[in-house]
Amino acid sequence: MTSNSLSPHRFPVVIVGAGPAGLTLGNLLRAASVECVVLETESREFIERRPRAGVLEEWAVRALERHGLAGNLLERAERHTACEFRFAGERYRFPYGELTGRHHFVYPQPLLVTDLVREYADVRGGDIRFGVRDVRLHDVDTDRPSVSYTSPETGERQVLACEFVAGCDGARGVTRAALPPGSARVSRHDYGIGWLALLAEAPPSADCVLFGCHPRGFAGQMPRSPEVTRYYLQCPPGDDPENWPYDRVWKELRSRLGAAGAAPLAEGPLIEKRVLDMHDYVVEPMASGRLYLAGDAAHLVAPIAAKGMNLALHDAFLLADALTGCLVRGDGRALDGYSAASLRRVWDYQEFSQWLSEVYHGAATGDAFRAGTTVARLRRLFTSPVAATAFAEQYLGTAERY
Repeated sequence: MTSNSLSPHRFPVVIVGAGPAGLTLGNLLRAASVECVVLETESREFIERRPRAGVLEEWAVRALERHGLAGNLLERAERHTACEFRFAGERYRFPYGELTGRHHFVYPQPLLVTDLVREYADVRGGDIRFGVRDVRLHDVDTDRPSVSYTSPETGERQVLACEFVAGCDGARGVTRAALPPGSARVSRHDYGIGWLALLAEAPPSADCVLFGCHPRGFAGQMPRSPEVTRYYLQCPPGDDPENWPYDRVWKELRSRLGAAGAAPLAEGPLIEKRVLDMHDYVVEPMASGRLYLAGDAAHLVAPIAAKGMNLALHDAFLLADALTGCLVRGDGRALDGYSAASLRRVWDYQEFSQWLSEVYHGAATGDAFRAGTTVARLRRLFTSPVAATAFAEQYLGTAERY
């Protein structure tokens, strides 16, 4: 599609989407003196409150720290060094910090987004435009791409000419759909299950993440703050959240997370209920012409292993370095390896998510064989130091090379 009706403004890079990937990329480009503009369909207030992920791997936090983007995070985030599996009525604590010397940071995504917006817009003076409508990409398979949108203030079409477009607008955004036909393959996997995602105004009931592997279905506790806890309950795909009133939710959580010696769950009001249909997809390659995808626009990994936000940040670091190499250092091939480098980690995390899904959900399949192999996998984690170390490496994302 071409758009020549308006005189365009020009930027080296237009970033579509103000999530962790887009905002990190914007900050890194600003630091490298690469002019860019970020377009976001929602308001600033909305993206700073939108509940999403909360687990950050240590390598990602250290990378943010190196770029001056982790001040609040390091001061406020909780450090987690263990998780706990609950199955067959027992508790099994997995101390991955002791095994590896590494840990997770728990820092809700809205807080990270707030930090990144403030740094980009208020501190570094970056151009970010909220509430834009009808975003369209033009001529991305040529050397003169552009992005147009309707201004929320005037209702007029604006055109931004650029050298590159970074598609960071998530699974439902416009940039992935703008890939020219036949330029990329989308590989998809459906788990055939749903998760009821809950936010409770209640303190966590344990000092770590809990995984309940139960014949009635998986349950999980993911602490978010001293006052708010994320819970998950396995449910049929496409289930209606209204089928899960307060009493039913807490009854199922008590049942599926119950174990000998476990403290009672701390109950509280449910401030969010939504059903997630568990699926993954990967776009290969993550680029076409002058369009480069990052984060959920390029790959979606179900929240089974808490990998999504970490992959988005990984993409942002790689893409920022590649764009800087091209635009600042004049390296005409700097962008050539971006997609392949990102996809190595993406596919590793996808494989781990699939493996972990069988651990979480195998007991609830009604298949005695799968239930038996699920218990075998779990027991191996707590009897084999080699298996435990391998799991910890994948859980923490600490492999030396991907």
